[in-house]
Amino acid sequence: MKFKMLSECTIEEAVIAWNRGFEGYFVKIEMTPQSFMNRIISEGISLDLSRVLFDENEPIAIILNGFRITKAGKKIAWNGGTGVAPAYRGKGSSKLLMEETMRIYHDEGVDIATLEAIKENEKAIRLYEKYGYQITDRLVYLNGVLKQSENTPIPIISKSIRPEQLQMIPFYNENVPWQCQWQSAKEGEAQIYHDENQSPLGYSLFRKVWNLEGKLEKVLLYQIELLNDVDEKTIYPAILENIAKDKSTSTTFIAINFNLENPISQFLLENGLHKTIEQVQMMK
Repeated sequence: MKFKMLSECTIEEAVIAWNRGFEGYFVKIEMTPQSFMNRIISEGISLDLSRVLFDENEPIAIILNGFRITKAGKKIAWNGGTGVAPAYRGKGSSKLLMEETMRIYHDEGVDIATLEAIKENEKAIRLYEKYGYQITDRLVYLNGVLKQSENTPIPIISKSIRPEQLQMIPFYNENVPWQCQWQSAKEGEAQIYHDENQSPLGYSLFRKVWNLEGKLEKVLLYQIELLNDVDEKTIYPAILENIAKDKSTSTTFIAINFNLENPISQFLLENGLHKTIEQVQMMK
């Protein structure tokens, strides 16, 4: 067996490795060449520091790695997917992938390594724990149509900005899962909220998806962060109403990797959304 950098592989080899690696997985994440490249670009995956494992000329396993620098100058690595073809599972291929990745992280001077794993995937969680990862958070995907809130939304002032501008506001939270950071949502939108006295309330990061008729079909929520001294039960309806701005249709909201203990997750669960996937966030 031998490793190749992702940059050395054809797109066909990479997609074969991915689809074989996640065959029979807890959720279906089969890729096409287009969707695979979209993932590489949107999530900032390094082509040179990701690996595909070959048995002779057959791609049989893959691990994707992304790297970012925090405001404090820390280098963070993200494992964006570790998959092994069914015929090679339980035969040491996962160990090869992890040891190669740990070597890469060491050589790159990584300070913090992160990943997410499906809560039920106990085998993978044990593997990551073996290499020093610890569970730090419980995350959920939420999906559904919001019911009418019983709380009257408070008046708020919103300012639309580009996602990359979020990093400039002092209360931006960069300590969120990789796919919820502004760098992974450059095609989305962001809003900053103030009350009537111009005091800051918080911000949101999201992306709207429109149907062929030009109507809002769904909203992908990446972050809704509030300052500590605001009333969540009245501000959340105002923010969500401000994001959708389309009361003529029933808009589906999808919250991506929200912290299960975050008050916004509880609010969404109490107001029409339901859990679709639960994950653990792990850190080394």
